[in-house]
Amino acid sequence: MSATRAGTGRRIVLWRHGQTSWNLERRFQGSTDIELTETGVAQARRAARLLAALKPDAIVASDLKRAAATAAELAALTGHDVARDAALRETYAGEWQGLTHDEIVARYGEQYAAWKRGEPVRRGGGELETEVADRAAPVVLEHADKLPENGTLVVVSHGGTIRTTIGRLLGLESRHWESLGGLSNCCWSVLGEGARGWRLMEHNAGTLPEPVLGDDD
Repeated sequence: MSATRAGTGRRIVLWRHGQTSWNLERRFQGSTDIELTETGVAQARRAARLLAALKPDAIVASDLKRAAATAAELAALTGHDVARDAALRETYAGEWQGLTHDEIVARYGEQYAAWKRGEPVRRGGGELETEVADRAAPVVLEHADKLPENGTLVVVSHGGTIRTTIGRLLGLESRHWESLGGLSNCCWSVLGEGARGWRLMEHNAGTLPEPVLGDDD
């Protein structure tokens, strides 16, 4: 991971995609490519108007449809191209993908409990959270390093990937990443650059208000 440049005042806005039908069903999406609902598109349009006021310098997004469609709403207002990167996809969760929360707890109770305790768990035989951070955080930093002084990068991704990326950039131990809490659909967190590295400036901003639905998706 590259070192941050002290004193340049850069910001990273990590924006979760809009609502999907699987979010409403509390169904684990992971890397499954699910589209936004009509409500999700409306959420993205509303949030994009707010984020456009930040005058972002660049936008990068997961290549999954729900994130790419969310990013497109901001791109339409700012005129920026969206760089798409598969490294920003949600956690691959193997056998968990497509299951509802209740089904996961019923079938994989011990695995689920271990994950909630902060233990390294390959949910459904998929990726570790640290592996998600290993692929996503360097991409975010690569784009942040291209920003001008006081520049703003908007990263459009997924609840779990955003949480692990924030945890990694803040230097938190992985067992504490869960303490960051989830993001509601189309809400965002802001990291600002300080003399000692990245700091969490806002978390779950722009709440519609909506509950956190299907955080890791």
